[in-house]
Amino acid sequence: MPDSKQDLLRNLPSVTELLKSEAVAGWLRQQPQSLVTECLRRALAGVRQQIREDTAGQRGTLAVTAEAVLERAGTLLQQAAQPQVRQAINATGIILHTGLGRAVFPECVVDSMIPELKGCVNLAVDRESGERIERDELIEPLLIELTGAEAGTVVNNNAGATLLVLAALAAQREVIVSRGQLIEIGGSFRLPDVMQQSQARLVEVGTTNRTHLKDYRNAITESTAAIMRVHPSNYRVIGFTSEVGLRELAELAHSRGLLLIDDLGAGALLDLRQFGLPYEPTARESIETGADVALFSADKLIGASQGGVIVGRKEAITKIRKHPLMRALRVDKTCIMVLERTLRLFRDPELLRREHPTYRMVTTPLDVLQKRANALVQAIKQEAPHVKADICESKAYVGSGSVPTEAIPSLAVSVRAEGLSATELARRLRLDAACVFGRIEAEQVLLDVRTVTDEHVPVIAEVLARIAP
Repeated sequence: MPDSKQDLLRNLPSVTELLKSEAVAGWLRQQPQSLVTECLRRALAGVRQQIREDTAGQRGTLAVTAEAVLERAGTLLQQAAQPQVRQAINATGIILHTGLGRAVFPECVVDSMIPELKGCVNLAVDRESGERIERDELIEPLLIELTGAEAGTVVNNNAGATLLVLAALAAQREVIVSRGQLIEIGGSFRLPDVMQQSQARLVEVGTTNRTHLKDYRNAITESTAAIMRVHPSNYRVIGFTSEVGLRELAELAHSRGLLLIDDLGAGALLDLRQFGLPYEPTARESIETGADVALFSADKLIGASQGGVIVGRKEAITKIRKHPLMRALRVDKTCIMVLERTLRLFRDPELLRREHPTYRMVTTPLDVLQKRANALVQAIKQEAPHVKADICESKAYVGSGSVPTEAIPSLAVSVRAEGLSATELARRLRLDAACVFGRIEAEQVLLDVRTVTDEHVPVIAEVLARIAP
C-alpha cells in the first residue's frame, strides 16, 4: 500500500476519540450508546474501504477527516433510528399492492382504535361473566351476520386457514380437488404442499381446463373426507373450459356424507358489480349454496389487516377451534380490532364506498381523476419546473390476486427529469422521506392518480423538487 494511503489510514480518528466529540454527545442524549458506537464503527470501516480502493486518496485528506466520518455516521444513525416499515405513497395504480401493505385501512377504523391501543382491551374475557373466552368469539357475530354461516373464526392468513381446515377436518383422509384449481399463490406456496402439511391426502380429478361431475363421483372412496373447490382469484383459465358448479358439488358431497370446503380466495362479502367490478362469488352465496366451510382472505377485498376468515357449520367450526394448530395460527388484538371495525362498514354499501379507501379508489370517476392529475401537473410545474410532467391514460388494477383480469380505466402523470433515467428517478422517489412508489413504462415514471389522494399531490411535487437536478 502506498505511503499516502497508510498516512490516511493512520490519521483516521478512533471510535474513542469520536465519542468525545460535541456532535456525538448530542446523539447520545437521544440514542443508546451501543447504537451510536456501532454507527461510528461502520462509518470508519466505510472510509477505510474507500481509502483502500483509492477513492478517498484521489480526493485528498479532506475526505477522511473526523467531520467526514461523523457525517457518514450521522446518516447511518438516522437510518438506524427510523422505523423500517413506514408510510409510503402508492402511485402505482395497484390498489391492493402486496409490497405496500395491501389495503389502506379506513380512517374511521384507525381513529376508533387509537384510544384502545393506548391501554388494555377485553380481548379474551367476557364482560358479563368475567370469564375467559376465545378471542375470535368477539368477532363471530359479525361474521355470521355478513355471511349467513352458523359460526366463524379467523386465523393469520388464508393459507393458514386452508392448512387448519384440512388438518382439522380431513387429516389422514382424502380430499378431492380439480386439477384446474391446484393453485400456486405468492411466494411459491402451492395448494398441494399446504395439503401435504395438513396430512390430508390430495386426490386430483379432471384436467387442467375441464373437470366434470363424474370425475368427482368416480374419485370418491371410503377414505374420502371432503370435496374442495378452490376459486382462482389470482388467475383465469379461458377458452375450452368446464368446471362443476358449487351447488352440484354440494349435492354430491352431502349425498355421500362428505364435507364441501370452498376456498374463496380474495373473499367478496358483497356483489362487486355494484362497484363496477366483475362478478365474484360471495361468502354468503357459498354458504347458502351448500358449502360446509368457506374460507377467504381478510386483507384483500375486505381490506382489513392480514387474516384468513373461516365460516361455516357450527360443528365444523368447533372442530377447527379445538385443533392444536388454532393456537399457532391465531391472530392478535390489532387484527381482531381492525377486522371487526372494517366488517361493520359492509353493512351499508354506500358507507363502504365513502369510507373504505379500497372501494373509494375503485369507484372514483374519471372526471375526479382528471382534476387530480391536472392539479399534480400544475404543482410540479410550480415546485419543480425542470421536471417535465404530462397526463396520459392508464390502467389500474385491484391487485393482490383480486379480480386479476379486470383493468380499471385511470389517468397517470408521466414525469421525466433531464439527466436521470427512469430507473434512477423512480429510485430517488422511493428513497425520499415521503417514499413515493410509481411504475416505469417506456422509459418514463408514471404516477397513477387513482391510488393517490388529493393530499398527496403537493407532497409529490415537493419530492420531485428535492430529488431532480
